[in-house]
Amino acid sequence: MKVYGIKNCNTVKKALDWLKENNVEYEFHDFKKLGITDSKLDEWSSELGWEALINKRGTTWKQLDPARQIEINSKSEALKLMQEKTSIIKRPLIETNKGILLGFDQDAYQTAFTIA
Repeated sequence: MKVYGIKNCNTVKKALDWLKENNVEYEFHDFKKLGITDSKLDEWSSELGWEALINKRGTTWKQLDPARQIEINSKSEALKLMQEKTSIIKRPLIETNKGILLGFDQDAYQTAFTIA
C-alpha cells in the first residue's frame, strides 16, 4: 500500500496517525520531495476523474489567479497544473489492492482496512 501526500499537511498527518494507530503498514511518497509522474496522474485521473484530484479548498488553489482557475477545465490542463503545483493534489491519496482512497475518512479507512 502506498500513501501519497505532503508530510506537513494536517490531513495527511491525521491519516498517517490513524494508519500507525491501527497497525496498517504503508509506504509514503512525498509529492514535495519526490514529485509525481504524468503516468501516475493519468492513472488516478482515469479512475477518479481529474476533478476529484484537485483540492479547490486548499491554499494553493485559492492563491491561483482567477483567470488561471478558469483555464483548469480539462484533464490536460488539470494534469499540467498538478505537475507544476503538486500541493494542489487532494491528499492523502492511498493506493490499496482494493482501489484508491482520497482524503481522510475514518469510516472509509476502517472499511478498506477491515478494522473492527
